[in-house]
Amino acid sequence: MRFNSSGVAVALAQVVMMSLWLAPSLKAQEVSPAAGGPGYVVSFGDSDRGRDLFTGKGCVVCHSINRVGGKAGPALDADPYEPDLDVFDFAARMWRGAPTMIVLQEMELGYQIDLTGQELADLARFIHDAEAQRNFQETDVPELIREWMVDEVYYELDIEEMGQ
Repeated sequence: MRFNSSGVAVALAQVVMMSLWLAPSLKAQEVSPAAGGPGYVVSFGDSDRGRDLFTGKGCVVCHSINRVGGKAGPALDADPYEPDLDVFDFAARMWRGAPTMIVLQEMELGYQIDLTGQELADLARFIHDAEAQRNFQETDVPELIREWMVDEVYYELDIEEMGQ
């Protein structure tokens, strides 16, 4: 099985653009660099939309928050002592896990999850917001998605073996 990493690279570039993250209530803004070069758009995340995406897009099939979700990928509980998002660490963690996530999405969901820049910002906000995660529970997950949650741990397996 071969992977197209260009989509992953684009998604990770969008995560890096969130390095100007200011406040959860802000919408996307255009930012012009001081040197007069081309501007770019920065998306600011919303925890509530991120929670809905975490369940609705199927992230919860493989990842858990508050022990709700699958075990195929690592738990994504926010660290209450690290409330700020380190965008580069977040991007690096996603990059390391991307090949495995693609295989598991195709195995478990039958397709690769597609995210817009805004959706990625919303997910990142939820994943790093301990307060927003505090009340996350199994009833937040649609029944059909609950049936798909994976009990096996895959994120420690060799991706080369899984793709064959």
